[in-house]
Amino acid sequence: MSGILDLLNSDLGKSIVSGVAGQTNQPQNKTHEVLTMAMPVLMAAMQRNAASPKGAEGLLSALNSKHDGSILSNLSSLFEGGVDDKVMADGSKILGHVLGNKQSNVEKAIGAKSGMDAGSVAQILKVAAPILMGMLGNQAKQQNVNNPSGLEGLLGGLLKGNSPQNEQSFLESILDANNDGSIIDDVAGMVLGGNKKKGGLGGLIGGLFGGKN
Repeated sequence: MSGILDLLNSDLGKSIVSGVAGQTNQPQNKTHEVLTMAMPVLMAAMQRNAASPKGAEGLLSALNSKHDGSILSNLSSLFEGGVDDKVMADGSKILGHVLGNKQSNVEKAIGAKSGMDAGSVAQILKVAAPILMGMLGNQAKQQNVNNPSGLEGLLGGLLKGNSPQNEQSFLESILDANNDGSIIDDVAGMVLGGNKKKGGLGGLIGGLFGGKN
């Protein structure tokens, strides 16, 4: 199964980055970096939430109704003239539900590594969250996911598709961090770190929109 970042490896992915960058008045390369780090974090958080029967039921219901993937069929109208306030409000709700009290930590950590203030990261995530849900809904439809166990397989496959096990600790450290400020140190070197070796999340940033779908 393709990973969540592999799903952005297409013209659709370029449209998403371009549209989100335009909506938030941020450079495309910075938006690209933020989304590359944020997508696996949001996926890992969704996977955690779906581990409980109630969480799985709620996510499955959302993917089968409001977030069925239809948002992807008309991205040009979504971004033309600015993203609708309802979409932004929906994104805010998704982030609050998925990240809970870790939302501020995630925004600060990603901002620190991308060189962007946390407020701008928050705006990017608000626009991106409904699109990510749409991507999940689209995948759920394609794979006929209609029960919690199928949902677990979908989320796990999308994460494992592009996140080696040793990078999982980065996702965990962000989601588990408390508010003592050490989150920034935890993330240093784990995402864009020193050598940016291929295969890790750092390498993915360079190749996010390069190859196969």
